[in-house]
Amino acid sequence: MLAESSDLLDRLRARDDAAFAEIVRDWSPAMLRVARGHVHSRATAEEVVQETWLGVVRALDGFEARSSLRTWVFRILVNTARRHGRREARTAAELLGPAADPEYVRGADDPRPGHRRDDAVPAPWSPEPALLAAEVRDALVSALGELPARQRAVVALRDVLGLDPAEVCVLLELTPTNQRVLLHRGRARLRGVLGALPT
Repeated sequence: MLAESSDLLDRLRARDDAAFAEIVRDWSPAMLRVARGHVHSRATAEEVVQETWLGVVRALDGFEARSSLRTWVFRILVNTARRHGRREARTAAELLGPAADPEYVRGADDPRPGHRRDDAVPAPWSPEPALLAAEVRDALVSALGELPARQRAVVALRDVLGLDPAEVCVLLELTPTNQRVLLHRGRARLRGVLGALPT
């Protein structure tokens, strides 16, 4: 794995194909998971990652190293994924209309119309050995995909990729308090899904 260093940045700016190939190979799987937190299909997430790498190549000479290279790349990724996610949401809304029970969806007067409401309280849940079962993993993946985009992004960055809270705040432009609230709500929803599974 290619370590991030000033040497790496110099090699990338010199258009060293081996350095590019290695960071693309090493970072793309995590980038794909983050992109999936903002868009609804793997194909769109793959498009977001590809577009991000093109953006990195174009903007690399302007990178001022005020943050780590990885944070800068993921910032480009998140911005690109958000743009695609908004486009997907508009298209889905136009084609499908409301897809959820109106009782569970925010109204037109809400700042986030069409999003799921946050006032549901998850059922208590305690982990069991069955957590590793394929059924549970599938339920978690599905539930993660159904979280509101910001909760999904925070949970994916923190719990799936293992990023620290400060890095998540930078990537998603969140205050530490917002990051904690989104993480708590996302985790609560996932616990609720697991608590509803048959034992």
